[in-house]
Amino acid sequence: MPRFYIAPHAWNPDKLALDHGETHHALDVLRMKAGDRATLFNGQGAEATVEIASVDKGKIALKKISVSKSEPIGCQIVLGQAIPKGKNMDLIVEKATELGAAGIVPLLSERTVVRCDEGEALAKREKWQRVAIEAAKQCGQNWLPTVFKPQSPKDFFQSGEKFDLMLIASLQPDSRHVKEVLAEAGASGKKKPARVLVLVGPEGDFTPAEVNLAKNAGCRPVTLGPIILRSETAAIYCLSVLSHELFSA
Repeated sequence: MPRFYIAPHAWNPDKLALDHGETHHALDVLRMKAGDRATLFNGQGAEATVEIASVDKGKIALKKISVSKSEPIGCQIVLGQAIPKGKNMDLIVEKATELGAAGIVPLLSERTVVRCDEGEALAKREKWQRVAIEAAKQCGQNWLPTVFKPQSPKDFFQSGEKFDLMLIASLQPDSRHVKEVLAEAGASGKKKPARVLVLVGPEGDFTPAEVNLAKNAGCRPVTLGPIILRSETAAIYCLSVLSHELFSA
């Protein structure tokens, strides 16, 4: 069934309604009509199966069939991603959503080509949040990742976000395999991390100063193997390994 998003502030199980954009998609793109069924979700675990009761003058009346709640994934993984060139950030946000990321922090590192002022940063955040919504609609994910405003690594570390484990993908010789670090974090007697941060740099990697900043903030450098990966590939690799190791823990 088609899936449609309703923002949490507008979610009312007793009076479900699509906004203008989702109504347009249902009627003008999917050509849905009375009697068709759909799934609605609010990005915070709630899901409803509905039937289109009627369509009148471009407005849809919905009949609720059932409502359910998806449990959150056991570990929250936040990706701190240096913004790559072109539309690759769209791809990263899409795949991060599919892989169950709880948050995505676009980072303006020293080697990041993309630059933006306050207004542009907010516009980019809104755009990438929409990419996440579309990805969640496609993959059946009922928990929507939060896309943060683009910011520098320094500003992010000063924001006060708390994590049980912090990692940074690094080409430095002191980096260790991510599975080795996770094994230590989950060793006997230790509580498994409930919230994890992983940082992925731009083409050319983070600068030494940025790596030191991350280390001083508590990040552990991890290697992604002997092959140097593109930024978007590195992000997908990190999230894949972390989700495999932590979601079933």
